[in-house]
Amino acid sequence: MRPRPRPVALPSRLKALHRFVEVVADRLPAAELAPARAVLERAGQRLDMSREHTVVTLAGATGSGKSSMFNALAGLELSDVGVRRPTTARTQACVWGPAGSGELLEWLRLPSWHARETVLDADEQAALRGLILLDLPDFDSTAAAHREEAERLLDLVDLVVWVLDPQKYADNLVHERYLSRFRRHRDVTVVVLNKVDTLPPDGARTCLEDLRGLLKEHGLGAVPVLGASTVTGEGVAELRAQIEKAVTGKRAATSRLGADVDTVAGRLSAFVGPPAAEITPHLVRRASAALAATAGVDAVAGAAGASYRKRGVAATGWPLTRWWGRFRRDPLKRLHLDPVARTSVPPPTPARRAAATLAVRDLADQASQGLPEPWPTSVRAAARADEADLSDALDRAVGSTAITARDPRWWRFVGALQWLLALCALAGALWLLARLGLGALGIDLPLPKQGIVPVPTVLLGAGLLAGVLLTVVTRPLLGIGAARTERRATSALLTAVDLVTEEHVVAPVRAELRSYEDARKALELL
Repeated sequence: MRPRPRPVALPSRLKALHRFVEVVADRLPAAELAPARAVLERAGQRLDMSREHTVVTLAGATGSGKSSMFNALAGLELSDVGVRRPTTARTQACVWGPAGSGELLEWLRLPSWHARETVLDADEQAALRGLILLDLPDFDSTAAAHREEAERLLDLVDLVVWVLDPQKYADNLVHERYLSRFRRHRDVTVVVLNKVDTLPPDGARTCLEDLRGLLKEHGLGAVPVLGASTVTGEGVAELRAQIEKAVTGKRAATSRLGADVDTVAGRLSAFVGPPAAEITPHLVRRASAALAATAGVDAVAGAAGASYRKRGVAATGWPLTRWWGRFRRDPLKRLHLDPVARTSVPPPTPARRAAATLAVRDLADQASQGLPEPWPTSVRAAARADEADLSDALDRAVGSTAITARDPRWWRFVGALQWLLALCALAGALWLLARLGLGALGIDLPLPKQGIVPVPTVLLGAGLLAGVLLTVVTRPLLGIGAARTERRATSALLTAVDLVTEEHVVAPVRAELRSYEDARKALELL
């Protein structure tokens, strides 16, 4: 995740985090979003409470001397100090200026606390007014309840003072399980090496340098590191100054929440990457063409051309043979093209089904190329989300597309001419038959001639020959018209399939990519 170009206010960052969680809620496992949801809930609660109080906790392992440090900072003996074993079984709290802190203390679930207000040192303690200082149970306690209490409060407090001792300051448990979790909380973390009085001066300096090196390895190189001793008082004033700075600045709460947002943003950054690619027209055309094949566009367009040819033959063919074509059903009617009921278009072959599935998947894969999971999976799922309705949508699109046009006017002219030629041939035939009949009765009927050919013979021959020639001439024209009709039908059907592809495949993929962009832009604000 690239760094933010400018500081963003905490409320805006929380709003962006909420938007991110909202967008990816159905795409990521609940466990992945649990920390973000916890931060949102915690931030909402903390920001609704007192901004005048700063919650500072002393955290440490068994024997680190944090209870002694707690008493030294409070100036009162509030926490029992164990000599041989840890004695902090529950959280101790001391409040400087308790007015208005009740809701915050209740949120921290601290039923008992001590108000640090005395007349004798009121001026001396004024700089800490608004401080809620906690002494946590040992986070390495053998009692599970103590560890759970320490873990719970470490997620809620505004500033953490880690109290370490010379014997355990390099313990992996301290650094790997706890301190490393606060690498993004440098502004609200202080580390104290306690009991330096038990070390020679050179040994104390060596331990402090070693501790700083360990902290740097875990991303905490910039945090304040103090040497202290509650026995000699060394470092206590410096620690108190660090706490006073946080209390008077009144920014520790928002800094802590900001660091929490940084932490979850770092985890969530794995789920976004570069901007989503555009869906190329080539992929859309390929998917649409594959779906058109499964919808039987070629069969329907072919039937449209064949229907044109059949109707043309019926309209322009020789009248005495037109009746023969009536016994053949119109190709379009055989397909039952009806936008309401299912058509009778032949079902697609397995190969065509596989090609359509592959084209849709290629579109989804290309659209999600370079995106981290879960987005490629969710984009593929979006591309196939309407798969159950896709077949019916294609069938309705094919059935409702207008693929026939009005018959050409020249058909009527040619048809009338064919009737005229047929009537001529019929008149010549009847004339000749009448003469033969009368001749059988002994009546000689003279025939007019055109040159040397009798007129009835001319009528019969010319009518038949002209009709055949007219049919021969019109058949190529009908073929050209049928091909044009087939092309127009193909274009209209492909346009209809394009709309179905856009609605049922491309639009869901684009919607998923928009969700990805929403999530990516939201995370950029974190």
